[in-house]
Amino acid sequence: DVIAGFLYAILILVVFHPLVDLIDNFNLTYKYAPLIIITLLGFYLLQVAGEAGEMTAVEKVEQQLAGLRIARRCAPSEEPAYLLDIHTSSAARAGSGRFVAVSCSSESIRLFDGETLRFLRRYRGRAGALAGVRFAHTCDSLVFSACSQGTVKCWDVRSATQKPVQVFSGYPSNVFISFDVSCSDLIVCAGTEKVEKDTFLVFWDARGVTDCASATKEPLGVYSESHNDDITKVCFHPVEPNLVVSGSTDGLVNVFDINKDNEDDALISTCNSDSSVSSLGWSGEDYKQVYCVTHDEGFCWWDTAQLDTEEPITLLHVLDVRESVCAENHGLHYLVGGLYHEKAGKLFLIGGTSTGDIHLISCSTDGLSLVGTLCGGHSATVRSFCWSPTDESLLTGGEDAQLLLWKPGAVERSLTKKASLKISSSVQKRVRVHNTSLKSRKK
Repeated sequence: DVIAGFLYAILILVVFHPLVDLIDNFNLTYKYAPLIIITLLGFYLLQVAGEAGEMTAVEKVEQQLAGLRIARRCAPSEEPAYLLDIHTSSAARAGSGRFVAVSCSSESIRLFDGETLRFLRRYRGRAGALAGVRFAHTCDSLVFSACSQGTVKCWDVRSATQKPVQVFSGYPSNVFISFDVSCSDLIVCAGTEKVEKDTFLVFWDARGVTDCASATKEPLGVYSESHNDDITKVCFHPVEPNLVVSGSTDGLVNVFDINKDNEDDALISTCNSDSSVSSLGWSGEDYKQVYCVTHDEGFCWWDTAQLDTEEPITLLHVLDVRESVCAENHGLHYLVGGLYHEKAGKLFLIGGTSTGDIHLISCSTDGLSLVGTLCGGHSATVRSFCWSPTDESLLTGGEDAQLLLWKPGAVERSLTKKASLKISSSVQKRVRVHNTSLKSRKK
């Protein structure tokens, strides 16, 4: 910056020499010329300092992520299982604690204390694999999960009963493998596995959940034309309850405005990832960007703000992140998903190795870069994570049946190294051969 400032000062002498002559023509002496130059140089240095400050803010976040250390570890379960999805409640009341809900391969939801990771209770539905877990946004005691048996269930964690307070039923052939709850908690949406030629996005009215205990709600309606294979992921917009994005093994990532009257009008954009979608989410200023991770470890990133312009909407498309990111130790074996850090305005990817190391990857339109690696926690593949912007902590769960809480600079109370707990499971990733002939219907 000092050298740049010196060169900039020379440039000013050359460019502004006519200005100095003009000053002299007004019977002013050359002694004012250095003052003018210094003033202009000062403005330049302020600008450089501002840009350096912005860079420092991003670098600080990257250092915090790389400095995450294990703070807590849940006690071993009597029923080891893969931890497939994690979500935390938002502390709706001042001073109230948070809960952690985990979807397990044992077809159950486990509830933990958010600070101590102490196991609290387990929820089971009827036989059938569970597809994710979500807490309500406006009520921190309500937790949802979808089931392959064609229902989405809601439990109240304040109640000691195992009975759900609400059941959202699908149609007889529905096998739900993904779902989400809108940010206003008004709508529940679930995606189905393809049965014969049909695949659906099913919607329910989620209002009055606690007012009609154990009642069954029928669907409001479905979208049936926008995907032609398993809908593997559904994600509502973080702040606009009418927007939802869905991803499928057909490779398409669709953005809908559910306030529209029909599916065709509701479909705002269709983007093609050219592979089977495993995870997706929203990012960027006002969450105008959409990203997805594919089952073959690819990454796509689009800017929906450019839909009505002539600018391309693709920010970045990486066919295989494992080849583009130089990871230390044992390399990068897989991706888990994305993490948008709102304070830094930065998107990160979470990946790892089969031995449990976790890689944190920074995303920019220029490419991907490794930020840091979290070691010494898991002993097998990590399958799930949940980022908490409140205390900047990270929860991770994996095939070793461990639930870990990571915090910046933390020191684990129990320093005993855990042996490998990798277990056998019938849970399989749903990976279908992608039909490359499918193309975007819209920009």
